[in-house]
Amino acid sequence: MSDHDTARIPPVFPHRRWLLPSAVVAELDAGADGGAGPGGRPRRTARDWVVDFSCFALAVVAGLLAADSLAREPRVPHALAVADQALGGLACLALWLRRSRPVQLAVALLPVGLVSTTAGGASLIALFTLAVHRPFRYVAWIGGCSLALIPVFFWLRPDPDLPYLGAVLFTELFTLSAIGWGMFVRSKRQLMLSLRDRARRAETEALLRAERAQRLAREAIAREMHDVLAHRLTLLSVHAGALEFRPDAPREEIERAAGVIRESAHEALQDLREIIGVLRAGEGDEAGRPQPTLGALDALVAESREAGMKVTLDSRVADAAAVPASVGRTAYRIAQEALTNARKHAPGTEVTVTVSGASGSGLDIAVRNPAPEGEVPPVPGSGQGLIGLTERAHLAGGRLDHGPTADGGYEVRGRLPWG
Repeated sequence: MSDHDTARIPPVFPHRRWLLPSAVVAELDAGADGGAGPGGRPRRTARDWVVDFSCFALAVVAGLLAADSLAREPRVPHALAVADQALGGLACLALWLRRSRPVQLAVALLPVGLVSTTAGGASLIALFTLAVHRPFRYVAWIGGCSLALIPVFFWLRPDPDLPYLGAVLFTELFTLSAIGWGMFVRSKRQLMLSLRDRARRAETEALLRAERAQRLAREAIAREMHDVLAHRLTLLSVHAGALEFRPDAPREEIERAAGVIRESAHEALQDLREIIGVLRAGEGDEAGRPQPTLGALDALVAESREAGMKVTLDSRVADAAAVPASVGRTAYRIAQEALTNARKHAPGTEVTVTVSGASGSGLDIAVRNPAPEGEVPPVPGSGQGLIGLTERAHLAGGRLDHGPTADGGYEVRGRLPWG
């Protein structure tokens, strides 16, 4: 994905970033430096501060409980108890580095946990953090070493309340639970990141498809305009040539030819205004074919009926021949694409095509269909035709609206200028 495409995608949870871990926010907003702290590390979010303080408090509580149990052991020398508690306090303070240095912290707490009872809570939190922030190979090596040192610890420092085997099994299960919980959290975060990445790719592909559909629509419109403009200029040239070779023609014929030249030049200028800004593509297979107008709607409806569709045409235009060619051509294409969509997405329903308008007030065309009976399987690549129609209507100076109706059907509405 290019930087340009990424810039067009809005940031994730712009108003609720404090709900996410800083590591997830940094991955979701990859490429943005707004969330980076000193050294390029992501800044802690409000959620991170709450979790870090909770982990620190949990480790302190576990250390205090262990220190109380240690004080009730007469076999432990006072100097060893003081050293044990000092190491436990340092281990709890070191937990504030767990996000930036999870591997180093977990490795450093391995020998500390072997000699300090009060550092047990901090060691478990360090293993949990390691499983969350680092791949499985780190967890396997460091977690395996921690599990292997648990029997050694209870051999050196027997638990006064539990037998040796029971203490070892309980601590092993507790350690495995912490590691497994951390791996679950990591997998959940990776799933969320992968889904976001897929969503970003889908959005980028949708943007590219929409841009391609617009470009193809512009090319098709440019070809049609080229054909119509060439026809008008040819007509103008023929009448001008007739005046040149027959200067002695009757006055009526000269006036009629001049009127045709004036009208053809005016219509050619109108078509030229429409073609400005439209990409001119190479001639396709439809070059030279007559372009449809509004009068061809009857034939289009009849063709749809022969294909098995139920189509009703309600034409309220008194003189369809008076509609400008470019406007009638656009209205025809709107009806054609809307009927095609109705046949694909709502088969068996009755489609209504309504055309109304007059010179000076504009031309309105609407194609409606009710909701289909039963489930209709989705059609891959749907929506590109409507993008092209919207572009076509926009270039003609009008607009196109489409969307579901209140009864579950669908409606395509177009309004085109008719001056």
